[in-house]
Amino acid sequence: MSVDSSEMGKRIRNFVVVAIAALLSIALVLGVQTRSPAASLSEMAEQSISLESAMANKKPTLIEFYANWCTSCQAMAPDIQALKESYRDRVNFVMLNVDNTKWLPEMLNYRVDGIPHFEFLSASSNEQGAAIGELPRAILAENLDALIAGQTLPYAQISGRISEIDTATNPLNSSDSAADPRSHGAQVSNQVTN
Repeated sequence: MSVDSSEMGKRIRNFVVVAIAALLSIALVLGVQTRSPAASLSEMAEQSISLESAMANKKPTLIEFYANWCTSCQAMAPDIQALKESYRDRVNFVMLNVDNTKWLPEMLNYRVDGIPHFEFLSASSNEQGAAIGELPRAILAENLDALIAGQTLPYAQISGRISEIDTATNPLNSSDSAADPRSHGAQVSNQVTN
């Protein structure tokens, strides 16, 4: 009888070990899947509406000037994605990569000298204000609410931490950008993307 009890005890213990291992494996898989990965700027840009469509569809527009190397842009990506999901039916979200020379006329028009740079446009595509740099989601949301309502933006000219850009209108040499505290160590790339 003691041999059977001992054997039964081992089986129960093995079953408990296997059950715990299975539960831990499931918890690990679920934990990895529910961890929200940082929103990819390139993917967000591919999913955004084109500037031409935004200017023609009679909805307010938020234009974000960004670059993939911009640490402030990367830090704000989850907030921008959340805003896009919340406001998708009421506001156009346009993303323009400052490394693409195609957008130089827009960069000059909106006086983009640091990123992220957000331009708020009315339904008739008129400038209503700008927000520059790394800002809390709540500030951008308040501006979007006012934009939708046709009201004055509460934060029409606000600045946070930015990454400087290197364009024909803002020439920097690499030693200057590293010394500028606003660059926060960002390396400027001349690669043309998106």
